[in-house]
Amino acid sequence: MSADLVNVRNIGIMAHVDAGKTTLTERMLFYSGKSHKIGEVHDGAATMDWMAQEQERGITITSAATTFYWNKKRVNLIDTPGHVDFTMEVERSLRVLDGAVAVFCAVAGVEPQSETVWRQATKYNVPRIAFINKMDRVGADFYNAIDTMKKRLNTKPLPIALPIGSGENFSGIVDLLTMKAIKYIDSSQGAEFESIDIPSDLQSDADKWRNFLLEEVASFDDVLMEKYLGEEEITEDEIKSALKKGCLENAFVPTLCGSAFKNKGVQRVLDAVCDFLPSPVDVESIEGSSVENPDQKVQIKNSVDGDFSALAFKIATDPFVGKLTYIRVYSGILKKGSFCIDANTGEKQRVSRILQMHANKREELEEVKAGEIVAVIGLKDVMTGHTLCEKGDIILESMEFPEPVVSVSIEPVSKGDQDQLAKGMSKLSEEDPTFKVNVDTETGQTVISGMGEVHLEIIIDRLKREFNVNANVGKPQVSFREAIQKPVENIDEKFVRQSGGRGQYGHVVINVKPTAQGEGYKFVNKIVGGVIPREYIPAVDAGIQEQLKNGVLYGYPIPDVEVELVFGSYHDVDSSEIAFKVAGSRAISRACKAANPVLMEPIMRVEATTPDDYLGDVIGDINSRRGKVESMEQQGSNQLVKAAVPLSEMFGYATDLRSISQGRANFYMDFQEYAKVPSSVEDKLMKSKSNNEESN
Repeated sequence: MSADLVNVRNIGIMAHVDAGKTTLTERMLFYSGKSHKIGEVHDGAATMDWMAQEQERGITITSAATTFYWNKKRVNLIDTPGHVDFTMEVERSLRVLDGAVAVFCAVAGVEPQSETVWRQATKYNVPRIAFINKMDRVGADFYNAIDTMKKRLNTKPLPIALPIGSGENFSGIVDLLTMKAIKYIDSSQGAEFESIDIPSDLQSDADKWRNFLLEEVASFDDVLMEKYLGEEEITEDEIKSALKKGCLENAFVPTLCGSAFKNKGVQRVLDAVCDFLPSPVDVESIEGSSVENPDQKVQIKNSVDGDFSALAFKIATDPFVGKLTYIRVYSGILKKGSFCIDANTGEKQRVSRILQMHANKREELEEVKAGEIVAVIGLKDVMTGHTLCEKGDIILESMEFPEPVVSVSIEPVSKGDQDQLAKGMSKLSEEDPTFKVNVDTETGQTVISGMGEVHLEIIIDRLKREFNVNANVGKPQVSFREAIQKPVENIDEKFVRQSGGRGQYGHVVINVKPTAQGEGYKFVNKIVGGVIPREYIPAVDAGIQEQLKNGVLYGYPIPDVEVELVFGSYHDVDSSEIAFKVAGSRAISRACKAANPVLMEPIMRVEATTPDDYLGDVIGDINSRRGKVESMEQQGSNQLVKAAVPLSEMFGYATDLRSISQGRANFYMDFQEYAKVPSSVEDKLMKSKSNNEESN
């Protein structure tokens, strides 16, 4: 069934974790006839939560795509995760969607992650409708949820449905467009319902909110405004038309209510998706830039007539068909077996198969047109955010992903596991731009980094299950340094070995002084008169550098040192490069020990953004981590706290900050400088380091 672009809706469902996104999606699939049985999240049977880890934990980890039809409209839907560690999945989904359904819990109202996903939708200017879910829960309060939307999201919710009762007494909704009450027939799992008159006790409330609705929509249509002021009859179609106009301009958010779990109110959400959210045609064109001249902007019209262009927004590994690249097509048509160009790399790509995805099931397609979201097979080296197009001449705006904040070390148990680990990490980092892998050159550890502890737990679990990797996971080692504090002169070192036959002889005299942080190692040759032959000088330098890498206190490198080679002597027969190398190594070791060596630790620049309510707790926590608060500034209703905190104290900070602030604070961290470790802390750090090494 091919769909005209006007009849296509590309939407996402977004919300805080546990607000009921996946449950709502399951009901949509059931009522649209896409699935014949309702899958429940708590039973681990939800269609859209198909990963083993999702079914076990009852949370959505990866955004799943599906397609169904409602009122002759084709709906491409993406169910996104709500957990803060997987914010990136929401970000990349919203980048390619035309509209979104924001789900809020009727008891908790707007929760922290709801604020984050709302900001992301605002960033991409995505029109939204809202669904106040869980009206059947004890403590559900529709009007309080509306208030929290106004306060926390700084938006204008516009109710188009009111609840009949709440908690156990929630029995249906009042439709403010038709001014009829809707009663759901439970025996049909909510698939059947009847329109009845509005209960008398709700009539005055319904009249009040209907009036508010008419006032708001009339401001978007002069004809409606005249009718409203003249107290003439306004038709349902006229209201819908004005509602769509206001929704597309993000002037207000049409808001519905119900209980997805109890099968009430879901069909009204589907109607609202078709009536108020945009089709690809409503978004006339999107902006790209020329490959030749990145400053030159290009408007790409949403139409099947133009050249093919699409954005790759997600890479996934499928156990049966290999690498899937999810794309949103913005213009033109792409046929199976045809070629396109990855504009970011200039490489030609062949599309061997096109798949319409339904969670982890798939259906083969011959071609894909503008406005559609599909997965394709056969692309090589295409990354998330790359542009695919016919001529390779335009690039669509890419996506920005936050830097990972939590790291752990990972080591394969055996040689066989090593290859599997490398293969698994390579595939997972292709899929997930916020998952980073690097090898610490100083500690030799493989360190993996992600958006939070849950994120890394899932990654490690996937490595074990999907790639059969047996690995030990430990704490990452902090890269400490050592430094000298004062200059020392005339360190005289002779290396002499005589044991029959040819001996060894090397003699050096050096001066050593500390350099400014970051200047690194400097070697100055001040030998005059050939007291050390020129060919032995590089050996002295090499011996000194080797020893500096191993430090003199705990085996950490001493990077910022200037060494002057000022004097020495040699033996015609016994001197050799090795002898001078050893002499240099011993000389620098003695010099550094005499120059008041100290242990240095990395200090991180930390910026934490927190609501005013939690400011005291956030500052107290930074102080407890040996941090120094450097400044505070107001940012809207939040405070931005800037501090310098030792890296060794920052492990687990992401989780602690969330628990202190009920998930409403976030932070950014990067390297600032190395600083001397207080002697009171030095013993503790070195003790925990040796314990970690023993346990690993």
